[in-house]
Amino acid sequence: MYPERPFLAASVCVVRGDKVLLAARARPPMEGVFTLPGGVVEPGETLAEAAIRELHEEVGVAAEIVGFVGPVEIIDRDEAGRTRRHFVVCAHAARWISGEGTVGEEALEVRWLRPDEIGSVRTTAGLPGIVAQAVALASQHRSS
Repeated sequence: MYPERPFLAASVCVVRGDKVLLAARARPPMEGVFTLPGGVVEPGETLAEAAIRELHEEVGVAAEIVGFVGPVEIIDRDEAGRTRRHFVVCAHAARWISGEGTVGEEALEVRWLRPDEIGSVRTTAGLPGIVAQAVALASQHRSS
C-alpha cells in the first residue's frame, strides 16, 4: 500500500484461432474479474519474458509473443485521493503454442472467448480494446 513509485508489470493476450485466453483473478483486488494473465516484471527480465513466464505460472499455457500492444495504467486511490496501488502493465499479443489453461492460486477460472463474447463476462477496464489490438497484431503475424 502507498508505493513510492509505480510497479512495472507485463500481461499477454494469447490468440488461438478466433479465441483469446482470459483468466478470472483469484485474489483481490478485483477477485473474480476476467483479465489477461500477467504480473510484475522481475529484475533482469524483458517485458516479453515476464509476460510469457506469468502466463505459464498462472494458467499453464505456452505462447510466442508476436507484438507489443501498449501500456495500461492501473491506479487505485483511497478516499483522500492518495495512491494505494499504481501499476504500469505492458500488454503483449501472443500466438498460442500449447496448454488449455488451468485454474490455481492466480486464476479462479480460465476461458477461451471470441472477442465478441468478452462482453458476457466482467472484465478489467479497457480489456476489449486491448484484445482487439492484440488480435489485429496476431492476424498481421499470421499473414506475413
